[in-house]
Amino acid sequence: MAQPFVVQLPNRPGELAHLAKGLCARGINLTQIQGSSAGDMACALIYTDDDGATAEVLRSMGYSFVTGSTLIVEIEDTPCALGDLTAQLEHGGVVLKGCCVIGRREGRAEWSISVDNEPRARQLLGMPEVVNLVSTRR
Repeated sequence: MAQPFVVQLPNRPGELAHLAKGLCARGINLTQIQGSSAGDMACALIYTDDDGATAEVLRSMGYSFVTGSTLIVEIEDTPCALGDLTAQLEHGGVVLKGCCVIGRREGRAEWSISVDNEPRARQLLGMPEVVNLVSTRR
């Protein structure tokens, strides 16, 4: 998995098409996308096959965005587990930039989380620093 980009978009018809066409014009493939909206604003969490070119395209199109690193974490599939996880990151000074459930089984939930400080997040969550569960480097 490449670097995640959290892109802020106006919530209007055709805006996602505009973004996708801008990436397409540079030959950049969207490998994963998740989106949501609230009122006049929308947000897209995207992964592509070319991080550097993606950043250039987003800047040239005037989109506000942030980047991070992605980790895969497994937690209990209970009402408070995500709150506990995110509080642990918050208290350790790690900013959560995006998250998504990617699987559930036998009382466990697997989450993809995007953070601003991967080494610190790994330390806080007791994850190995040497083994990259999700590579964010090319």
